[in-house]
Amino acid sequence: MSAKSNFSKRILVGITSNFDGSWRDKIREINEFKIEEAALFLEQVTTKKERQEIYAELEKSTIKNILLVHIRNNMDKDELAFLCQRYNNPCLTIHEDSFKYLDKWRGFHKNLFLELNYDNHLTRQVEVDKIGGFCVDLSHFKAGEEKWSKEFLYVLSQKSKKDHFICNHVNGYSYKENHDMHTISDLKQFDYLKTLPGFLFGKIIAIETYNTIKEQLKFKECLIKLLN
Repeated sequence: MSAKSNFSKRILVGITSNFDGSWRDKIREINEFKIEEAALFLEQVTTKKERQEIYAELEKSTIKNILLVHIRNNMDKDELAFLCQRYNNPCLTIHEDSFKYLDKWRGFHKNLFLELNYDNHLTRQVEVDKIGGFCVDLSHFKAGEEKWSKEFLYVLSQKSKKDHFICNHVNGYSYKENHDMHTISDLKQFDYLKTLPGFLFGKIIAIETYNTIKEQLKFKECLIKLLN
């Protein structure tokens, strides 16, 4: 089986924090399970001081490589430089409004990957050709598909550019609410993935849930079976 088709090599657990410092528990579990590769979600870690605590704890952890980091708009260029140098140029994922901050991140534009919303509004600053490509949040794409949103159509318009589709966030999806789900209570909340076109799936797929690492490892097993 090729590396491209082997989802066991592509799916990463995510060190997440819901504005509550729960990254500490995630890193403890990372060490408990001796995990060496993961994704890091910093969007809900609001201060540089706390992010520096995370960097210090990761240095002491079993983690050897971080392949994807979801960054915040208030992160400085020096933080991006540290992450790229320490972890061999991970994908740095951003939102639509992050295009306003490209000037301060000069030199790292090709490390940036766009996660679109699904509110049927595409800001004028968005030009994926200026950066590394897309980080398609798979539940956002599904919600956009249900509404035939502007973001959904923008992604479809780029589908021939295979080098744009490098990485993903994956979480649950509610058909009833047409909404993403970041706390998974039932594995069926991943079933929507079977309906998505193959071009969306990149070589790095980061689990973005608030669930424990132990639960995320179970999700990973489910996702491998579902997608392989």
